[in-house]
Amino acid sequence: MKSTRIFAVLLLVFSTSIFAQKIGVVDTDYILGKLPQFKDAQSRLDAQISSWQTEIQSLQTDYDNKKSALENEKVLLVGDQLKQRQKEVDDLDKKIKAMINNRFGAMGEINNARSTMTKPFQDQIWNAIKTVSEKNSLGIVLDKSNNISVIFLDKKYDYTDKVLDLLLKNTTIKKTESAPNQGSPVKNPGSPNRNAAASRNSETVKSAEEVKRAEETKK
Repeated sequence: MKSTRIFAVLLLVFSTSIFAQKIGVVDTDYILGKLPQFKDAQSRLDAQISSWQTEIQSLQTDYDNKKSALENEKVLLVGDQLKQRQKEVDDLDKKIKAMINNRFGAMGEINNARSTMTKPFQDQIWNAIKTVSEKNSLGIVLDKSNNISVIFLDKKYDYTDKVLDLLLKNTTIKKTESAPNQGSPVKNPGSPNRNAAASRNSETVKSAEEVKRAEETKK
């Protein structure tokens, strides 16, 4: 009985501390899908997936044709011929299954590539959430994307747009800083041939003037 009272008191204190904190909610999946750089990376990954699917479909068609041909010609094949043809079909089947597992399996190339691609953006989102939380004095931030059922949410508790705006603003600043300064004047050193010609013309004029002065002196 005594332990029950202690538990009830602790539960009340814990509940009070939670409700005393300011809570915010974000949707990280929505934010991720709105980032331009993530869209570009996702498009490249989708193109790679489509290429691999086409390759597997081509191999599967080749396998079906060889298997069908073997079934039709089996009665005509004997000994090593039959074994060789059967081996070709079996090897192709193994190749297709291995390719599907290596690329589309749980630990395949696609999942690894998706994890590698997503992590930097998740880190950016986390840092932006942290900044928004500190700015708005949020004690708890929940993610709607993380299997949390939200039946109703007052807009004032949704900080998704604030996090997204911060990320897009930072992206714009980085692009501006990395862009070349187009307002700076560019010096044109001129053509080397043109400079050389100008120098020769100057020397010719100078020599002509010297000859003219010498003739006038003689007179």
